Amino acid sequence: MSLLSMTGPFAIDTYLPAFPAIEAEFGISRALLSQSLGFYLAAFAVATLFWGPITDRFGRKTAIISGMSIYLLASLGCALADNYNHFLLFRTIQGAAAAGGIVASRALIRDMFDSKHAQQVMSYVVMFFALAPAIAPILGAWLHEAYGWRSIFYFLALFCAVVIGLILTLVHETLAIDKRQSLHPVAILSVYLKMLSNFRLQALVLANGACFGGFFLFIASSPTILFDFLGLAEKDYWMQFTPMVAGLIIGSFISSKISHSYSAKKTITTALTIMMVATILNLLQAYFLPISIVGFVFPLFLYALGMGMAMPTFAIMALDCFPENKGSASAVQSSALMMANALVASIIVPVFDSSLISLVVVQFVFISAAVLLWLGRNI
Repeated sequence: MSLLSMTGPFAIDTYLPAFPAIEAEFGISRALLSQSLGFYLAAFAVATLFWGPITDRFGRKTAIISGMSIYLLASLGCALADNYNHFLLFRTIQGAAAAGGIVASRALIRDMFDSKHAQQVMSYVVMFFALAPAIAPILGAWLHEAYGWRSIFYFLALFCAVVIGLILTLVHETLAIDKRQSLHPVAILSVYLKMLSNFRLQALVLANGACFGGFFLFIASSPTILFDFLGLAEKDYWMQFTPMVAGLIIGSFISSKISHSYSAKKTITTALTIMMVATILNLLQAYFLPISIVGFVFPLFLYALGMGMAMPTFAIMALDCFPENKGSASAVQSSALMMANALVASIIVPVFDSSLISLVVVQFVFISAAVLLWLGRNI
């Protein structure tokens, strides 16, 4: 499940260092190529709402294998695309397919463990999820320099094939036959309407999405920040991504260790406080200090640490709102998370990446929204 969680970040981050080469080959602008990231995320967000009921009807393992098989074929399609329209199409399919594995894996973990242990296990999964963005751009830069940008998507297909093999070999089905839900449209609509009317679930899901949006903002805008603001090259991606990922891993490790001694409420409150402090530091350095890689990454490290603490707890609390429909509950939170990211990549970054200050102000808006949602979750 931890390796499966890496397929999403790999698809997002490995091709970022190759942006200039892809733009040159297809004759497109940076803003247009950024849409390929937005389309991937939007497709992921929408598809989760279909994968959730499928996961609750046919089982976790079936959903994972189906989604990953389509993901593999779409990755090959991206590698073979001869124009930008075809590339964009396969990126969209790739996003829709990736959603199946992510949705089903969260439900599978909650099937196997009680709430406290599930938070601990989810923390370990988040560590691998966090490790992927550190590895991905470095690996993508190396593949691009050695074999060209298309090799990045051949790698994604190969990685997916390995994950499928491990799932077939090691994972057993965790959804009992008598627990399976109907796929009738009325039944599905009824479940989702209940979830939409459950303010606690929506507050948890949207708060988690807002936290991650404030983090993903700096991933999606990394080509502009590194190449244009800091004057760095493809090989320097590690300078931004390694501290961010280290923060996520450390935060997830802390979450796993305190899961039995700290309540979920205390864990998330502490995490949000850390993220708010990090954002205020980011604002101060953006306004009063000349931009430098050290001043830029330290607040991001601190923000990522807080987010690594919060994400596993948010995920389990949201799943526990609807214990009989874990697949659909997982779908709702994945959809909200990816819609926030799609909004960031497609709209916010193209509009606000003209300066570091404007990006940090947007981050402050995101974390403020998360805090307000958390405080009002029981209304």
